[in-house]
Amino acid sequence: MSFVMADFYKRFVDEELDSEGRLKSFKLDLPENFNFSYDVIDELAKNVPDKVAMQWVNEEGEEHIFTYKDLSEKSSQVANMMLAHGVKKGDFVMAVLKRHYEFWFLAYGLMKIGAILVPATCQLKKKDYVYRFDAASISYIVATAEDDVPNQVDSALEQYSGMKEKFITHGAKEGWIDFLSEMDKYPKTFERIETHVTESMLMYFSSGTTGYPKMVLHKYSLAAAHIITAKHWHHLDENSLHLTVSETGWAKCAWGKMFGQFICGATTFVYDFDRFIPANVLKVIQDYKLTSFCAPPTMYRFFIKEGLENYDLSSLKYSCIAGEALNPEVFNKWYEYTGLKLMEGFGQTEGAVLVGNLYGMEPKPGSMGKPTPLYNIGIVDNEGKPVKVGETGEIVVYAKRGENPALFKEYYRNPEATDNAWRFGMYHTGDTAYMDDDGYYWYVGRTDDLIKASGYRIGPFEIESILMEHPSVLECAITAADDAIRGKVVKATIVLAKGYTASPELAKELQNYVKQSTAPYKYPRIVEFVDELPKTISGKIRRVEIRENDSKKNS
Repeated sequence: MSFVMADFYKRFVDEELDSEGRLKSFKLDLPENFNFSYDVIDELAKNVPDKVAMQWVNEEGEEHIFTYKDLSEKSSQVANMMLAHGVKKGDFVMAVLKRHYEFWFLAYGLMKIGAILVPATCQLKKKDYVYRFDAASISYIVATAEDDVPNQVDSALEQYSGMKEKFITHGAKEGWIDFLSEMDKYPKTFERIETHVTESMLMYFSSGTTGYPKMVLHKYSLAAAHIITAKHWHHLDENSLHLTVSETGWAKCAWGKMFGQFICGATTFVYDFDRFIPANVLKVIQDYKLTSFCAPPTMYRFFIKEGLENYDLSSLKYSCIAGEALNPEVFNKWYEYTGLKLMEGFGQTEGAVLVGNLYGMEPKPGSMGKPTPLYNIGIVDNEGKPVKVGETGEIVVYAKRGENPALFKEYYRNPEATDNAWRFGMYHTGDTAYMDDDGYYWYVGRTDDLIKASGYRIGPFEIESILMEHPSVLECAITAADDAIRGKVVKATIVLAKGYTASPELAKELQNYVKQSTAPYKYPRIVEFVDELPKTISGKIRRVEIRENDSKKNS
């Protein structure tokens, strides 16, 4: 155990490892007043003040190094500043800060005063802000000056009167307070304000694939729960230099660069970029000699197409994948070049990693892995009863509402959705999978995306994985389509790669390609070629929109 982690583990974590360092059991025993800012950031600042906590780099090559002492002092300055400007315990403060380092100052500062951080992506438009401001009663906002964010916010405020003050960074705008210059006016020390481990700390807006985004409200215990994410999934220690690519507006930021990484004593690497350019990210990994990396499968696919042989990635010791299900082809190509096996993890905005390939496990390409010891997880049918091995069902967590420290507190102001998620005395993820004989889980799809055709239950991911292996397919979505004879049939909506042209012959070729790789009843009887797929702001495919558009065409 590292010198950085020892005190935290001695006080709060009970875990058992086997002889090879693999996790057997994991339990959090948190004090009632646990607060990540005080009990981790400030404590590390006392014990290892000069250790590098975060290394920040942007596209222009500007660099900033922040020690644990820096994070402690700057978060205290933010806490003092926010209190002076009227922020109170329980207030909701929105952060639209891309990958700017100011996000960390703000996040830990708000935790110290008991205010609730509400991260948001810079891709939002006026209507998105209006909805979010109203839904959460946002009273303060801290935003980047980039990407037209201030103008979109000000436009939204013409329809919302609850905003008290606006802070800005990476630029200026009339009517906004300069975040950094204002912060520097305040003391670097802060006297602890007591918070409770079950009180509200952080709230995300979900991706909203089937409607308006829900507000996922988290308690202070989430921060400690993410130690399993960082130590046992990312496999970090005090020598690690880890990059998770997520923008701060998404829950993957909490997974990859807010909590567990710092408890491990690792250095969190932040690459602040606007547009994902595969060559640039690969160059960052190469030039800064990153040791650990986590990104969604789509990025790995682009890395492979970019040409991995053109970069020296030998510094990488571990690589993980999350955000969408992993195609085996991506796993195999990455392993072929780097010698690293992609360790997939599965979870949601609602909690820490649920199922994963933790350190020491042998991953099966395409499998999510096994349930993590932080939860009691199973797969059930529509009545909440366990299904057999190999049978598809919904992934659930057996726990009473509020009982598990890693799961969200509630869907804020939506008791109906909260009650529906916790029916039958268990938390329902809404994601389906099946378990094989070895206990590995295999993702099938969202419950709403399951296709029932000709008496069969068909998950979209398996078919999408097969199609993605064909060189002509850049992206695809599998959905159910109405059929006069069969009721429902499988439909493939496909975006072609460069150099390929849509034709009946290509559609037939793709249908046969699927038939040769899986049970014939699963092949797409309908193939539609499109220029792009409908997606959420976070980049998730909105299959529901494809289904709705098909229904409109047939009505």
